[in-house]
Amino acid sequence: MSDGQPSGRPGGPAGRPLLSLALVEMMEGVQAHSGAVYLLAHDEPVLEIAVMAGLPRTFAAPWERVGLSAPIPVADAARERRLVWVGGEEEMASRYPRVAVVLPYPFAVAALPLATETAVYGAVFVTWPGSHPRELAGPERDRLATACRDLAGRLERLARESRTLPPEPDLPSVPPDGGGSGTPGSVEAVRMAGRLPYGLCSLDLHGRIGFANPAAADLIGVPVSGLLGTQLWAAVPWLNDPVYEDRYRAALISQRITSFVALRPPGDWLSFRLYPGRSGLSVRISRARAVADTVRSGPDGDGTPSRLVTISTVLSLASALTEAASVKDIVQLVADEVAPAVGGQGVALLTSRGGRMHVLGHRGYPDTHAVERFDGTPMSEPTPGVQALNSAVPAFFESREALERLYPARHTTPDGFSAWAYLPLIASGRPVGTCVLAYTERHAFPTDERAVLSSLGGLIALALERALLYDAKHQLAHGLQAALLPSSLPPLPGVDAAARYLPGTRGMDIGGDFYDLVPATGTAVAVIGDVQGHNVTAAGLMGQIRTAVRAYTTVGQPPHEVMRSTNRLLIELGSDLFASCLYLRLDPARGRAVMARAGHPPPLLRRPDGQVRVLDLAGGPLLGIDGAAVYPTTEVDLTPGSVLVLYTDGLIESPGIDIEDALTELSERLCRAGHLPPDELAEELMRRGAAEGERPDDVALLVLRATG
Repeated sequence: MSDGQPSGRPGGPAGRPLLSLALVEMMEGVQAHSGAVYLLAHDEPVLEIAVMAGLPRTFAAPWERVGLSAPIPVADAARERRLVWVGGEEEMASRYPRVAVVLPYPFAVAALPLATETAVYGAVFVTWPGSHPRELAGPERDRLATACRDLAGRLERLARESRTLPPEPDLPSVPPDGGGSGTPGSVEAVRMAGRLPYGLCSLDLHGRIGFANPAAADLIGVPVSGLLGTQLWAAVPWLNDPVYEDRYRAALISQRITSFVALRPPGDWLSFRLYPGRSGLSVRISRARAVADTVRSGPDGDGTPSRLVTISTVLSLASALTEAASVKDIVQLVADEVAPAVGGQGVALLTSRGGRMHVLGHRGYPDTHAVERFDGTPMSEPTPGVQALNSAVPAFFESREALERLYPARHTTPDGFSAWAYLPLIASGRPVGTCVLAYTERHAFPTDERAVLSSLGGLIALALERALLYDAKHQLAHGLQAALLPSSLPPLPGVDAAARYLPGTRGMDIGGDFYDLVPATGTAVAVIGDVQGHNVTAAGLMGQIRTAVRAYTTVGQPPHEVMRSTNRLLIELGSDLFASCLYLRLDPARGRAVMARAGHPPPLLRRPDGQVRVLDLAGGPLLGIDGAAVYPTTEVDLTPGSVLVLYTDGLIESPGIDIEDALTELSERLCRAGHLPPDELAEELMRRGAAEGERPDDVALLVLRATG
């Protein structure tokens, strides 16, 4: 993706406020009530808000600076160069849960890329109240697309001319209707409001009080002079609760009337009703007639203003971190979402193991060796990463001089950055690692920013602890699975073979699917099966079945007896699990194969002429159900050039796909690719399963080609 951001290039200013005017025209053209223009940074894949209209920028604080890979509408629009439409809060919760956690209100949003044929310059979003239809109308779609194309064209011309975009202020709302201040009508309106028995306040988009009548001051207990110019929840201690501020946010975003009830100490309950408009809010305050015990009262409060923006940012990042499963996911997420949110450009995650520091992962370092050389550093070494990990105390260095003053050795190990935050990651009372955030420019770390970074460190620590445990279980599961399956296939006379196995993506990534090839005198045996379940119990039982089949084969039992003996063994083991199985005795010299089946999917046979048959074999029930079950055998021709494909049900079963259709599609792929060598054919047949992001079941595949 080409980066054409003009503001990162030298040259004269662009003149008129291009972005502001374009955004206003766009919003008016589709009657949207808020919007923002993002520009793509010139030196990193990050989108930054350049101008916002209709709502305070604090409403978009968690996404003021986001990576292109972030799962939010504007990032998707820029990355995929398409319009993204979210028609309401339910769809937002389904498609973009991280946004819905922070903004759980009824509203619709459209996001579009600012892109030409050769470059992406950024993205735009506009929002409507929850009353907007669930679908974006065709004229609205066309107007937005045309406006974004025009703006992208202008940005392209500026970039071509090396002209910069000057900073533009965020836009106020549309002016309120009515006469100007001081006119006879407005004076009379003030007098009228002063005579009302209930309180009235006018709030701007930022929540600041522009007008309050005497009744409002009496009810709240703060003089009018103490209210004007302040935010209601900041001026009144007992309203200092994010729950109340949330109602203001809900009213502005949804453009719907909201209300809440609050307790004015010691025992007066007041009702607040908020009437939103595009220029702000009107608030009606009255005494609440009756209040249920379940109504939440405001905190006692100490006068400290609530910081809901910080809460929103932390909520968004916490939601993202809960979705990360592995250490690799954590590293990528911190680089894509945490670092851009706090202005950082580089990220490294460190941990300790065996008395040494280890680098779990890093992003953004110009020279990867600059961070990787610290891997294996003894925990006694005087380095900032080791010190943060040992002391559990964060360290902030606003410049290289500040770092080298405490750690002179860093003078010889530059990493290309100019400021650093070393955050100890403490989970369950113990250190699990250190998160290093690096900045390309000098960076002051004020007290409030240090507090936010330390809080984020706690969230990252919990996610990292979980990810380390997940990775350990993942490695254990794969090690167990690998130990229970053949490490390689033995060479067989007259048969070329290949096998593949893919674990499911749910649970422990371990399952009960198995396969095996067993050489025998003059013949060979192939077996494939599937034990019910995706856990250690299923894997252990699978190992027992595979061993039993080998043993019964080795003593010379015919196919139907091998199946009967294995069935009885499974019942004697007392397991509650069942298993399917397909057993083949191959005789390439005679061109024959004898098969026995226990509730397993039918194999596929490709003839030398390319025709594919689904072998509908006679068979018995699943192993482990009926001790008296019999397993009849079927003999089929296996002429040289024939290909047999044995598989487990994970290859053909997918949610929403008919199994017959899936079997037909597999047969067609075998028909087209059956001429390939077994290894390449196995890769081709497994390709769809490997490409699927979610596999509810594991998959085993065995490909056998008769060579004569």
